[in-house]
Amino acid sequence: MPERQQAVSRSSLPRAGQKTSAIPEKQQTRLGLYVTAPQAYELQMTQPRHTSIIDVRTPEEYLFVGHVETARNLPLVFLTYQWDTQRNEPLTEPNPNFVPRVMSLYSRTDTLLLMCRSGERSARAVDALADAGFENVHNVLDGMEGGLVDDPHSAYHGKRMKNGWKNAGLPWTYDLDAHLTWSTDRPGELQGEAPRV
Repeated sequence: MPERQQAVSRSSLPRAGQKTSAIPEKQQTRLGLYVTAPQAYELQMTQPRHTSIIDVRTPEEYLFVGHVETARNLPLVFLTYQWDTQRNEPLTEPNPNFVPRVMSLYSRTDTLLLMCRSGERSARAVDALADAGFENVHNVLDGMEGGLVDDPHSAYHGKRMKNGWKNAGLPWTYDLDAHLTWSTDRPGELQGEAPRV
């Protein structure tokens, strides 16, 4: 059985203006609004008309790693298909249409829950939306895959088996909904306009 971290209760998460020392710096946002994956699921189940999940991972991650069934894929960055040998990871480039696309689909007061793999890219995405005037954007701290297990004695050492949407046993899918996936084939997508139906 994978090692899993207990979800942080909502009352123990810092609110805007409070100290965020319990949250890693790379996951902190200027808005200071945070939820865990289980809390995001609970919000979406109890307030489905008022809560939207945006998956800011690359289209490849959304497709091949799986995603929340109702999450809209609006990538913050794209893969360049080149390799960074110093950091030992793929190079990415910013999606210039991220903010315009979000603005075309949501109002600045909507409750948006942004998620990525483990809460770092989504924090940058929250800040980008805050700069555009969005007020109620939360970072899903543990993302889709969660954090790395840091225990050399564990069979899961170095694997993303600590918290996260998948590790919490929450529903997810590989199935695609054309209305929720990123595509440059839809009219207006590159300009950040709403797709025509």
